[in-house]
Formats: sequence, C-alpha cells, structure tokens
Amino acid sequence: MSHWKSIFLSTLITILGIACFPANPLVLTGVIEVESYTALFIIGWVVWTFGMVLVMAPIVLFPRRGGVSKGKSFIHTTQLVDTGIYAIVRHPQYTGGIYALFLTTFLWYPHWLFAVLGVLGIAVIYMGCREEDQRLIEKFGNDYEAYMKRVPGMNVFVGFVRVLRQRRNEKGGT
Repeated sequence: MSHWKSIFLSTLITILGIACFPANPLVLTGVIEVESYTALFIIGWVVWTFGMVLVMAPIVLFPRRGGVSKGKSFIHTTQLVDTGIYAIVRHPQYTGGIYALFLTTFLWYPHWLFAVLGVLGIAVIYMGCREEDQRLIEKFGNDYEAYMKRVPGMNVFVGFVRVLRQRRNEKGGT
C-alpha cells in the first residue's frame, strides 16, 4: 500500500471511529438526540462484547502461535496463524472493530447518521482488509493464498458453519 493511501485510510478510520464510538460524543453533548430502545441497547452490549473479544484475539494468539520473539509486539509474527478464531475468519480484529464500533453505536443510538457513518466505516475497514491480504501474501506466499481459499475474510457466521461442518466430516458424519 502506498504511504499516502495508508495515511488517508488510517485518518479516515480514526475520524469515523471517533464519530461512531459507542460512548458517542455527538449524543452525549446533545448535538444529536436519539431515542434509546432497551432491547437494542442490550443487544448492543452483547455485540460490543463479542466485537472486543475479536479485537483482542491477535494480541493473545499471535505471541503464542505466531512465532513472535519474546519481548516483541504481537504484530511481529513469523508464522501464519490459522487456528483458533483464525480458523473461522482471517481478520478478526477488523471484524471486531466493525461490531464494537459501527454496529454497536447504531444499536445503542438508532439514527440515520450512524447508519451512514457505519456503512462508510465498514467500507474503509474492508479496503484495509484487502490491503492486509496483499501484504500477508507477500509475507507468507502460497500458504496465505491457500488460507484465503479456506477461510472467509470477515464473515464470522460463514466461517463458524464451515468449521462445524469440517469437524463433523472429520468425525465421519456427512
């Protein structure tokens, strides 16, 4: 990815992330007034919790399974990790960000502005995932390309069903 494109995408996702942060500054300061619905608020907490688990996954898994040298950041993996949550989705951190920021904010504060900002945020994160896939192909080569064919990028539900079917087939079921 070019340096300027990287800066642009990072800046854009930062601005969208602040505008869609669940403890929303636009709502808390009274700039936008929205009604809150208890059921959506509770669902929002569940979605936020799930999203944060996904966001934290690489911080826990990469040092253990990614060949990260002691004392180095989790981003310095030397081995492709395709187990745990990485057997379900290739980009759990990006996916968790979508859930924890954009989806949760809309559930907590159902307003058209958060729907629009959420769609923009998802598009920017998706572009980031595409760039990340290219970077990881350069780093891990054919192994990553094969991994891309086996595991969806961000669709947790498709990935989960795929893993369940695979386990059932391994046990001899059809």
